[in-house]
Amino acid sequence: MFSRADYDRRIALARNAMASAGVDLLLVDSGELLAWLTGYTVSETMYRAAFLPRDGNAWFCLRALDEAPCREKSWITDVVGFADTKEARVAVADSIRDHGFAGAAIGFDSNSYSMSAATYLRLTQLLPEARLVAIPGLSDSLRWVKSSEEIAVLRQASQIADKAMAAIASNARPGMTTRDAAAIASGVFLREGADTGEVGPVVKASGSHEFLHGVFKTEAIEDGDILHVELIPRVGNYGARMMRPVMVGTPSADLENAARQLVALQDRQIAAMKPGTLARDVDAILRQGVLDAGLRPAYENVTAYTLGLYTRTPRTSDFSRVFLPDADWPLEEGMVFHLYATAQGLGFSETVAVGPDGGVRLTETPRQILTA
Repeated sequence: MFSRADYDRRIALARNAMASAGVDLLLVDSGELLAWLTGYTVSETMYRAAFLPRDGNAWFCLRALDEAPCREKSWITDVVGFADTKEARVAVADSIRDHGFAGAAIGFDSNSYSMSAATYLRLTQLLPEARLVAIPGLSDSLRWVKSSEEIAVLRQASQIADKAMAAIASNARPGMTTRDAAAIASGVFLREGADTGEVGPVVKASGSHEFLHGVFKTEAIEDGDILHVELIPRVGNYGARMMRPVMVGTPSADLENAARQLVALQDRQIAAMKPGTLARDVDAILRQGVLDAGLRPAYENVTAYTLGLYTRTPRTSDFSRVFLPDADWPLEEGMVFHLYATAQGLGFSETVAVGPDGGVRLTETPRQILTA
């Protein structure tokens, strides 16, 4: 999916981080960092890791059963497989010793879901001469800024979201259920090249914004109801996201007015997403704007969070970078975010990349209440 030049860029970024941390070897076990750095990722059924030396060739250590797909998907040619009868952590430690790093300073991401307390303690027992150096959050920070190749894949995922949303809206009829809508989107995902048919929250909207994390269940949509649709297609593990309200019938004038206000505020946010701008200033445009307009009595959730590569970890969203009032970090060109605005039973969101002159929407569905 990506060129060797793009992987070389990633390797250079990782080695720069290693130099800053003063480590000789990087242990990579986060599912997302594995995919980003090596091109291959696999579940944590048994512990596995890839290793990047500051000088020398990288290697992968994993179950023998996974050797073939690893060799097919990754640029790494040194793949060490171990039998299921061997303890996985012992196999990983043996590979470190066999490659000459038994007494090295080994960097690892202490935020990685794969680096449990048990795994850390076991590795320190197995490698008593090594020094394990925590580099918390490395898996996320290395991936914040996307290359043009990564953004192209995110654009592909965004186009799938656009097609699926249009299909749902065109089929909106009285009696349509949340399950019907999810099935339509899932079919589009699979036909258009998404990794899976996993759709995202599709629920009947109620209240102000409480529906965002509503429990999926079969509910019929009747005249005047709003179907909240959030789509999360992934291509090559890169996930785009988009939310729209889909309505059966004709929206009221008040509802249309609320939608216009939300979209206008979010458009201002997108325009303000220039390199060097503090995230808190972009956040304030929507957060304070919604409160000033009386669309919500309080705005407690984030207004954007990081998008990019999602794979097998317990989290479903990447909150390593979020828009909040205390977000004192600057935007960088190539960062990609899920911007979302919710109020009055309406939810609008986009996949947005930071461009040289402001935000660039990768999702292109009309920004309005959608009807058949």
